[in-house]
Amino acid sequence: MTAAAIAQDVRSFVARCFSRSVASTGTVPKMPPAITRSYTDRRAPPDRAAPSVIGRAPVCPPSTAPATVPAAPPRVTAGGPDDHGEEAMPEFETLGYEESGGVAWVTLNRPDVMNAFNTTMQHELRSVWRWLRRHDDVRVVVLTGAGEKAFCTGIDRSEALAEGPRPGRSGTAATEGPPGTGDEPVHIGSGTTPFMFDDPGENLGPKANDLWKPVIAAVNGIACGGAFYMLGEVDFMIAADHATFFDPHLTFNMAAAFEPLQMTDRMPFGDLVRLTLLGSEERMSAQRALQIGLVTEVVPAADLRSRVQWAADVIAKAHPVAVQGTLRALWAGRELSRGQALGLGWAFVGLGNDPAALAEGQARFAAGKRVEWRLR
Repeated sequence: MTAAAIAQDVRSFVARCFSRSVASTGTVPKMPPAITRSYTDRRAPPDRAAPSVIGRAPVCPPSTAPATVPAAPPRVTAGGPDDHGEEAMPEFETLGYEESGGVAWVTLNRPDVMNAFNTTMQHELRSVWRWLRRHDDVRVVVLTGAGEKAFCTGIDRSEALAEGPRPGRSGTAATEGPPGTGDEPVHIGSGTTPFMFDDPGENLGPKANDLWKPVIAAVNGIACGGAFYMLGEVDFMIAADHATFFDPHLTFNMAAAFEPLQMTDRMPFGDLVRLTLLGSEERMSAQRALQIGLVTEVVPAADLRSRVQWAADVIAKAHPVAVQGTLRALWAGRELSRGQALGLGWAFVGLGNDPAALAEGQARFAAGKRVEWRLR
């Protein structure tokens, strides 16, 4: 079968699923983006224009929790394409980055302010998420925080957001790239009207930046306020036993909207309302987060990295397109109605199943070798 015929079959899959979902639900579902290149084609496609945004979230009170992740020195790589014709990794000032065996660790690296994000970190998170879309050597990403106390404590309020933009506060690289490359400046503020406010979640989260590789959060301390922008878009979380969760907005007379909305499907409504309305006066423990399903596992601080690394390594062994197709299906089930998501099921199966990978999996099954599983 020719490549053109295969592409036509995929388009037919999507069209049939779209028609079936519309007929059964009476509504038009959100469709997955068209795939126009093979996984092995390493040429960088043009990105969508990334938003120029930043927003508000209060910084959180300090904690005395023990350290779990050391401060990570930023990896610096010169710009331009590498030996594979792939765009080279951006330079980072506020992030630590390392990768091995198909797994990348992205570390929020401002431990002196408990990893609160400033405009530079927003810019760099947007850049790293969008760069990882095209970096096929990485199949799974782990997001964590550096230092002794926190995963992330929201926005760095020392930048005085209410004063608006100032030179040196945009978080831009020395030379700004063209629109759509992820190198545009991150601007502060919403202009003269409250109805055109840009939210920092459009910079911080992997899904907002169209990254559909699995992202695991290793929560190594305080996670509050603006940290929920990131935690709301990871695929699952593993927490150290001293981790805590809370939202301090109302303690400082600020309405909370974007952050708790990110968490609406991650915990029961009553727990989310309590966490949000009680502000800084009460913190949710890691054990309570496990009970309600916010995190999937709680481990001693000393074991956090090894446990998360094990999970990431297992996922990285699977075929990446099958993993990403599965992930898209799961998130469709989260964000669409059940009927709409099921109507798209054949599209995800058709796009995510690679014939060569299926043959390899069948041969492995027929050989009779089975994995040594572990019980959680």
